[in-house]
Amino acid sequence: MSNPGEADATPIDPAQPAARQLADWFAAGCKPPADFRIGTEHESFGFRRDNFAPPPYAPDGIRAVLESVAAAEGIEPILDAGNPIGLKGRGFSISLEPGGQFELSGAPLASIHETKREIDAHIARVHRIGEALGLGFAPLGFHPTARRADFDWMPKGRYAIMRAYMQKVGTRGLDMMLRTCTVQANLDFASEADMVRKMRVGLALQPLATALFANGPFVEGRPNGLLSNRADAWLDTDNARAGIPRMVFEDGFGFERYADYMLDIPMYFVYRDGRYIDVSGKSFRDFIAGRLEGLAAEPATIGDFADHTTTTFPDVRLKRFIETRGADSGNPAMLLAQPALWTGLFYDDAALDAASALIRDLSWEQIVHLRDEVPRHGLDIALPTGTLRDLARDVLAIAADGLKSRARTNAAGEDERIYLAPLEAIAHGAPTQAEHWLGRYHGAWHGDATRIFAEAAL
Repeated sequence: MSNPGEADATPIDPAQPAARQLADWFAAGCKPPADFRIGTEHESFGFRRDNFAPPPYAPDGIRAVLESVAAAEGIEPILDAGNPIGLKGRGFSISLEPGGQFELSGAPLASIHETKREIDAHIARVHRIGEALGLGFAPLGFHPTARRADFDWMPKGRYAIMRAYMQKVGTRGLDMMLRTCTVQANLDFASEADMVRKMRVGLALQPLATALFANGPFVEGRPNGLLSNRADAWLDTDNARAGIPRMVFEDGFGFERYADYMLDIPMYFVYRDGRYIDVSGKSFRDFIAGRLEGLAAEPATIGDFADHTTTTFPDVRLKRFIETRGADSGNPAMLLAQPALWTGLFYDDAALDAASALIRDLSWEQIVHLRDEVPRHGLDIALPTGTLRDLARDVLAIAADGLKSRARTNAAGEDERIYLAPLEAIAHGAPTQAEHWLGRYHGAWHGDATRIFAEAAL
């Protein structure tokens, strides 16, 4: 989740239609295709090498990791009430999830080849720091062994508000906060119409992405019949702000409709003077109108709205770019495969047309049903024609064509299609990451799930 940023203090005029003003904020993200970039965010679980426990914030834990990176690389820490809770580098940032999950929010880059260099540098970073502190980092979708009580909550003001509110609106919110890790791609749009097509394709195919990237089959040391416990946790976290928004598939969807949706999603906080003010459950629409107790004289600003967009969790999220959010974190090859998939589908017009045609006959109800089923059944789910695995082959062929058309090559002359290789293997019958770990658990590990840490570590 995001670090505190520099807020835009432009007030939102309560006398003017709010959705229209905020639609303009989204529209400002439009850019020409030549300026399209790829941002990749990925999270990993820290663990103590001696006993595999989640490290505390302090002492000798996550705070020390941040301070070590800051000192080694000359990066200024981001503070919350005096505590370092992130780092702001040149074009990238490092932030903490509630249970200390370590997140790299990558720079906007021109190709997946550049993303590979960024991820390789991050792996070298965590190796260097981890060895000094006796820590390892494992990118998995759901923590394989720890209970909720085993985690130290990070001292980030927004997390205290979320922690209390999550328990009022679902049964799995604390699992989502503490025990999950994801990888997501952040991609651009050229116009409102381009945004609409990408949002629809992205949301329709998130269940497929969840199945392809499934990497969380264990809970507290044992399999529980699921392939992605992260995706299952999202089914009952806070359904007012998560899932597959129906209105994206309705006629007339655009920036203004999305802004209107955001206005009624319950807020968590207002950030003022370095502190988080708890307004959980209140609507942003009421904030603009001056109807929030204690904040009636405080104008809602564009920066407040930008913060609010970071507290909603649909499977594809719109900001001034599009975030694809349905995948479990995974090994380095899979961390690259995720942005490669969406870049191939989104950044070539012919590929986006083909993907749009492929999902045209899927109803919102069918997409939601797939989302409900993939945590358990993965790629074996039956579709009207074939299975989800068959759909994966079609989607990957489209993505490969899109990446071929981009013709972005590395020093060896290879284009970005090379990063789809692990997904193509899965689509043609290879095990997913979750299935691989289950095979290890029932075979060479002899039922010891802690063996995953050594094998999954970055």
